[in-house]
Amino acid sequence: MKFDELSGKVIGCALEVHKQLGPGLLESAYERCLSYELLCAGIQHIPQKELPIDYKGTKLDCGYRVDLFVEAKLIVELKAVDKLLPIHEAQILTYMKLAGVETGLLINFNVTRLKDGIKRFVL
Repeated sequence: MKFDELSGKVIGCALEVHKQLGPGLLESAYERCLSYELLCAGIQHIPQKELPIDYKGTKLDCGYRVDLFVEAKLIVELKAVDKLLPIHEAQILTYMKLAGVETGLLINFNVTRLKDGIKRFVL
């Protein structure tokens, strides 16, 4: 599955979640519902995947978790905030680097139109 096809399917699932729930809920609610939609669509993913830091050749568990690790090639970070900030972008870029993944989606569900809350990243 090419990235564009995979990201399109993930975005489609996110749109369905937003259509059903709208803005205003906690990030954890959107994560569970999006995970359910991905499962129904047959898209393999791992919610809350541990992300250790490789420090000087030693893997250290520092408590970082990727919201959704999709088909071992796409990181999806979810937010439910008033506005995406540069720190949110830095977070997903760092997660992508640590996981060795070239592509990511940052999705903020706390918007009126979900398309306004989606950002795509490529390393």
